[in-house]
Amino acid sequence: MSAGDATRSRGLITFGIMGIALLVVGFSQSWSVSLSIIQLCLISAIMALGVNIQWGYAGLFNVGIMGFAALGGIAGVLVSKAPVPEAWQAGGTGIFPALGVVIATIVVAVFAHRRLPRGPARIIGMALIVGVGYFAARAFFDPAVDAIESVDPAKTGYLGGLGMPIIFSWAVGGVFAAGAAFIVGRIALGLRSDYLAIATLGISEIIIAMLKNEDWLTRGVKNVTGLARPVPREIDLQETTWFRDLVESLNGSVLDGLDAAARADMLQQLVIDGAGIFVKLCYVVLFTLVLIGVLWLSERALKSPWGRMMRAIRDNETAANAMGKDVTRRHLQVFILGSAVVGVAGAMLTTLDGQFTPGTYNPLRFTFLIWVMVIVGGSGNNYGAVLGGFLIWFVWIEAEPAGLWLMQTVTSGLAEDNALRLHLLDSAAHMRLFTMGLILLLVMRFSPRGLLPEVVRR
Repeated sequence: MSAGDATRSRGLITFGIMGIALLVVGFSQSWSVSLSIIQLCLISAIMALGVNIQWGYAGLFNVGIMGFAALGGIAGVLVSKAPVPEAWQAGGTGIFPALGVVIATIVVAVFAHRRLPRGPARIIGMALIVGVGYFAARAFFDPAVDAIESVDPAKTGYLGGLGMPIIFSWAVGGVFAAGAAFIVGRIALGLRSDYLAIATLGISEIIIAMLKNEDWLTRGVKNVTGLARPVPREIDLQETTWFRDLVESLNGSVLDGLDAAARADMLQQLVIDGAGIFVKLCYVVLFTLVLIGVLWLSERALKSPWGRMMRAIRDNETAANAMGKDVTRRHLQVFILGSAVVGVAGAMLTTLDGQFTPGTYNPLRFTFLIWVMVIVGGSGNNYGAVLGGFLIWFVWIEAEPAGLWLMQTVTSGLAEDNALRLHLLDSAAHMRLFTMGLILLLVMRFSPRGLLPEVVRR
């Protein structure tokens, strides 16, 4: 059996096991819980694909995933929330002159950098241009921001968005992340891999700090809630005739034999439960379509001449340079593409949550956990990244209840107030981190290239 056939067989088995695990959760816990896990598994798989494009294709060690996901999240706010007319009237017009000054400063600085000779004259000239531009922009920006944030800060205090359907924010989130990746890549991609990691992590923290503190744009830590949804709301479904009729027809055997009052109560409860499941299924369908699209495009890119060139650059940059390949330009391309995919996933996550909370973005969830998905799944293999997204998020969610069950079982023979029993039950919450470390160690020991390793074609 060839390596490709072995990987394909292993993929079918592992995805099958993953499907069985989700079914077990549905039957043993609830289908609502199972669908909730699937939703976030799909988003995690898309993020893992974005990281795999950067690391698996080109060997770029980006640990600033959190920042690009947050840029996708803010796209959900700027696209879907209605504009706040009072805020625009109070200070919105002051933002544009400040933006114009910033753009003019950049243009003049670039022109001066090209024209001035190397040495003290260039350094002094650039410092003067940037300094004058900074203070000129602040002269317009600060009064405008103060006016905007003073408009009903308990409810708004920001400019709002465009009032468009939130599904458009998925594409906009990708554009935001790609734009940021272009700027970051132009600055940092010339660095060595370890310095690139430090730079991207620092830049992602800067992005989060800006989102937390620029209340005029994002409401900061006051959060933006009540975002529009691309699917029906549960309460609206419960009040529609067609949905109630559908639930009644699907649960005829449960309702038969009940008196009128009991039947009405039971039907109402089934409608409430069914509405939640229906909405989750709608999200699953939307997210699955996006995942299939990203996976298909990623596979096409990987198997194209461009993909073969990227892997050649990854494996030996010196040889690729000697053959005339523009390594820095290709790295910038793949860095932008991977970041755009992460931005799309970040916008999808904000859509699912229905709110934008900058304080929840942390490296553990949005950077290092995604890296574990790629490493465990198999870097360089798109299907491995998807598998890693499903597996790691499933374990991340189920490790804590499974750990609590395990501790309760182990200590069942001890007294209720036994110190050891209480300690073990309190420690069950830490099973997530323990389980993640254990999985990573086992995979690195027995399958160092991941569960679905990259197939090398010669």
